[in-house]
Amino acid sequence: MDMAETMTGGCQCGAVRYRAIVRDRDAYLCHCGMCRRATGGAFAALKTFRQADVAWDGEPSWYASSSIAERPFCARCGTPLGFRYMADTENMDLTIGSFDDPATFRPTYRFSPETALAGWEDVSHLNGQRLDEYAPLAARWEKAGGTPA
Repeated sequence: MDMAETMTGGCQCGAVRYRAIVRDRDAYLCHCGMCRRATGGAFAALKTFRQADVAWDGEPSWYASSSIAERPFCARCGTPLGFRYMADTENMDLTIGSFDDPATFRPTYRFSPETALAGWEDVSHLNGQRLDEYAPLAARWEKAGGTPA
């Protein structure tokens, strides 16, 4: 990416939105136990930004996840939106999954790999099923009058 670009994202319900100036597509995976618990995943996929490059539309709530860090989230739907240290930092991280177009980012680094869950390191060998080909889910969406995300 040659120039900075503004990208958008937010929570699942839309109450908290953000705009972030993206200067590159590099992101990272954090395997630490705090990030796993905060996101509910086997790891957290994050992108680092200068806090000055992130503008919120609808303020997130902040959870002090430890004595040194806090995490923004939507108090209405619970979506985890990121991470930042409470003091002495100009930076913060946003969760890759909360971006409107997360596919543009690529993992280039792993933090705390010694705590990684080994069974979740490489899942490329697993069978898969397309969302649009799973009939029970399609029927639920049709009945509800919506479409799968």
